[in-house]
This record gives sequence, C-alpha cells and structure tokens, in this order.
Amino acid sequence: MDKPEVAELGDRMKASRGPIVVGTDGSATATAAVLEAMRMASVFGETLHIVSAYEPERVQVDTLPSEFSGLVTSHSQVDALLADVASRARSAGIAVETHAFTGDPADKIIHVAEEVKANLIVVGNKGIGSLRRFVLGNVPSKVVHNSPCSTYVVHTT
Repeated sequence: MDKPEVAELGDRMKASRGPIVVGTDGSATATAAVLEAMRMASVFGETLHIVSAYEPERVQVDTLPSEFSGLVTSHSQVDALLADVASRARSAGIAVETHAFTGDPADKIIHVAEEVKANLIVVGNKGIGSLRRFVLGNVPSKVVHNSPCSTYVVHTT
C-alpha cells in the first residue's frame, strides 16, 4: 500500500467516527462487551452510550422497613448498574451517557444508536450459535441484523 492509499484510509476513518453504543444487563458476558466498548471509546476518543433495558418487576423487599419498600424497583437496580459502569468509564477518562429503558434490549440499543447517530454498536456473542436463537432470537443477532451502523461482536463465551 503506498502513501496516498494510507492517507485515504485515514481520511475515511476520521469521517466515520462517532459515538459508540453498548448494552448491558450486568452479566459477565455483557461486562466483557462493555469493557471492550470502553477500550474502543478510550482509543478513539468517542462518547460511550451504555444502554440497559429491563422488564419491570416487583422486587423482593421483605427485609426492608415498609417506608422504603416502594423505593426499590427493577428500575432502581438498572440505575445502580448503569451508575457503576458509568463511574468506571469516567474514571478511565471516557465521556459516557447512560440510557435505561423498559422493553426489548435489542430494540432499545438500536434506538439509542439511531438517536445519537452512533458509528458503532458493541455486543457480545452470547447466544448467537444457540438453538434458542433460531426459535426466539437474541439480542446480538437482532442488533447485527437491524443495526443502523457497524456492529462489533465481542467473543464473550
């Protein structure tokens, strides 16, 4: 490759820069994808958007005083997860925004990517080769097939 081709490649890389989106549910495999997304955001100097989607559910609060029982929800657990991950990213010097939603995780990751005009979505590979995927689908597969931008699949299993 001669110098003009290298310069052209560099120009294309600069033109394609933008935010990075990653989803997490707090699992070990999601954490591996988040760590890779953090590494990439740091290297490229891009904002990292961390998404967590959940189904609302009643959280067991039997051991709490009754005045606190309404304060602990599945949403508060997601907020705590996102706050922890965002704190780690900020400690590493990464600009970060968090997004908590109810609903389908893949749909919400795609929604955020469209909203922020992401350049890249990072997902783990958990479930991509499973039989369950063919019956029910899964987050990585749905994101890869419907992403508005490039998708990086991290080997997490």
